[in-house]
Amino acid sequence: MKFNEIKNMVNESSNIVFFGGAGTSTESGIPDFRSADGLYNAGTDEVYTPEDILSRDFFMERTEEFYKFYRSKMIYPEARPNPAHEALVKLEQRGQLRAIITQNIDGLHQVAGSINVLELHGSVQRNRCMGCHTIYPLASIVESCVQVPICQRCGEIIKPDVVLYQESLDMDLLESAADYIKQADVLIVAGTSLTVQPAAGLIRLYEGRKFLLINKSATPMDGLANYIIPESIAKVLDALTAE
Repeated sequence: MKFNEIKNMVNESSNIVFFGGAGTSTESGIPDFRSADGLYNAGTDEVYTPEDILSRDFFMERTEEFYKFYRSKMIYPEARPNPAHEALVKLEQRGQLRAIITQNIDGLHQVAGSINVLELHGSVQRNRCMGCHTIYPLASIVESCVQVPICQRCGEIIKPDVVLYQESLDMDLLESAADYIKQADVLIVAGTSLTVQPAAGLIRLYEGRKFLLINKSATPMDGLANYIIPESIAKVLDALTAE
């Protein structure tokens, strides 16, 4: 495998789809979930596991405990886009990148300037009143004077607009993501363990032979990839889009 071959493949395509996970944002200072140093393996003083806390039932029954964990482990308001996000903006502006499909909830793709971003698991940047559905920005959560943020209009609890365990993904969004992947010329998958369903199963819908997988650790989809680069996502994408 030659890097120039991959770069030419990317440069010559006008129908690239990017599918990314937590590894896309680790170089922005946001930890991932399932690596050796990730959130799920870091240990916690809590009685409950991260999966327990990030569930619909836990949010509804122990909202204050949920927000304690959420504020300390799930939101990084100071995080900024890294070269991986910026490289994807370049590809979109050149008319080559059709869509970004992300499992991330940090919103950094949009902060970087990407337009067509499909957020399968929602975003911490949006928060919704459970009563009147008023939308609040991340700052409302960060700057709230109380542990559980309350809607200023109706007094109901504000919930992060993220998909928790026990909640379903947006089916229209999932179908749109599936269509982009089916029609893609080049599929770039990066920074994901490819173990979370149904999102990870979307990769199997790709029918081309230009599947580039950028991930430092092995995934269940390695056998399907045409090219594998076990390196820094920011470094690889920056190099692929360099003039």
